[in-house]
Amino acid sequence: MYIGKAAQLSGTTIKAIRHYEAIGLLPAPQREGQYRVYSEQSVELLMFIKCAQQLGFKLKELQEILHDDPGNTLAQQRAAQAIARKKHELVTQIEAQQKVLAGLLAFEASLDGAQGQCQFERLVETGRPSRS
Repeated sequence: MYIGKAAQLSGTTIKAIRHYEAIGLLPAPQREGQYRVYSEQSVELLMFIKCAQQLGFKLKELQEILHDDPGNTLAQQRAAQAIARKKHELVTQIEAQQKVLAGLLAFEASLDGAQGQCQFERLVETGRPSRS
């Protein structure tokens, strides 16, 4: 199939496919004259790349995972390690965001308990903290 059909089936763009080829992420396809001809394997790899990007992987990370052969055992091991790292990063980010949320909820509760006028409003009005 030609590049347009490969792009359509994989949900990517022609420009992205050419870029992936240029950086070595996607192997160069067969050619029929001036036209690139892609296999079903190429489309599957494009779908893998797109899915991985949607899950937060950068192209550089994908290059490291796929640099030998996208189907070999070593690539699968590197992918498993990269997924484990991403999951750890995500858990760390979630924990940090949960702390921010807890802080916001506590801050909101302290504003609600300030008898109609919060400390921040008093600070803005007078230019200094109130002494209540």
